[in-house]
Amino acid sequence: MSRICVVGGGGYVGLGYAVALADLGHNVVGLDIAAERVAALNRGESPLFEPGLTELLAGNLAAGRLRFTVDYAEAVPPADFVFLCTGTPSLADGEADLRQVRAAAAAVGAHLATGRRTIVVNKSTMPVGSAELVAGIVAEHAPAGAEFRVVSNPEFLREGRVVHDILHPDRVVLGADDDAAAAAVSALYAPLGAPVLVTDHRSAEMIKYAANAFLATKISFINEVARLCERLGADVKTVAEGMGLDPRIGPRFLHAGLGFGGSCFPKDVGALTRMADDAGMHPGLLRAVLEINAEARRRFVQRAHKLLGGLDGRVVAVWGLAFKEDTDDLRDSPSLAVIEMLLERGAVVRAHDPEAMPNAAPRLPAVRLCGSPEEAAVGADAVLVCTPWPRFREVDLAAVAASMRGDLLLDGRNYLDPAVAAAAGLRYEGVGRGHLRADAVPARPPVVAAEGRGPR
Repeated sequence: MSRICVVGGGGYVGLGYAVALADLGHNVVGLDIAAERVAALNRGESPLFEPGLTELLAGNLAAGRLRFTVDYAEAVPPADFVFLCTGTPSLADGEADLRQVRAAAAAVGAHLATGRRTIVVNKSTMPVGSAELVAGIVAEHAPAGAEFRVVSNPEFLREGRVVHDILHPDRVVLGADDDAAAAAVSALYAPLGAPVLVTDHRSAEMIKYAANAFLATKISFINEVARLCERLGADVKTVAEGMGLDPRIGPRFLHAGLGFGGSCFPKDVGALTRMADDAGMHPGLLRAVLEINAEARRRFVQRAHKLLGGLDGRVVAVWGLAFKEDTDDLRDSPSLAVIEMLLERGAVVRAHDPEAMPNAAPRLPAVRLCGSPEEAAVGADAVLVCTPWPRFREVDLAAVAASMRGDLLLDGRNYLDPAVAAAAGLRYEGVGRGHLRADAVPARPPVVAAEGRGPR
């Protein structure tokens, strides 16, 4: 059993690791600067929705392996490991904002115990070179006689699967300049049976950015293909399936729609773009990934405008507010961007989300938030599916069609069944489903040369 302090223990990453490490048998103190949040956590109340999290929180509090505090003096001195899980949001120019990291590193350094060795584990996603930054700040504030090492340990978590991904990792990446420190952190993960890659700090930090940028690139690529499918009469879902059968490509992250959102992909692609700029490079591919992602949202609203003959005064039901299913996180949610554009064009918006409405209420004062997707659709000219919640597949579309003023179902996630929607009397429109559209323009076939010499 190790003694572990998790700084930022009330956030998605910090809380996930706090409860998971406690569940592995360690003595964990979660540290957060918000006193109300800490009080709620100590009562077993999670500030965020994440499957399985509340149960692990309650169980480990009851077992005495987990507690939360706002006091660095309580949490840091006895710790063998201090996990830095503070936020690193994007600044306006795409650069990562490290103010929370700097403040946490300074506080950790000031509270290190003398005569003992502490390992500071960087879990926050930070620009390449940040391990040296953290080490310098900790050293600047540490008392004489305090010994510490910094290990970079990027997280690869999916919101909605945080607990699962921590306890069933694909890999563990460690960046270190001290073999003993790397071995100690590796031992924490040994019960999980995942492969461990030990490398230098900067390579470990780059792995995180490169992995997220690559996944974001796959999403933007299939959205670009979807535009072509719409135009030429192909079905992007079938195209993606055929691509994904190639083991060199794989099926994951080939889902056309409104693009990526959340706390990681937009921020990390933007930060990597900024790092490339600062290095004197021209990150054209990364910029294209971000532009295609933004364009997917704009085109979705433009299609709604075209299909409805204008949006001014139209009643639009939006199904889904969170950036993805199984979370209540609204950060960079495609749905919120779509709603903003609908409102700008004069639409009357009603919305429903199974989990995110409490978070959405203060951000959407002009939107009527409804208790169910069916309620949102009553009297609507169109229903727009923006988040693929399983609840939406349970809706009786025939009853929805009967309650609507119009008949348009615009599926921004290609989530619902077009045949079921059509049988219910709805006009189904997806993303990249050109085979369903009468206005698709067939591609010009190749011209075959004489004597079988092939296309020219």
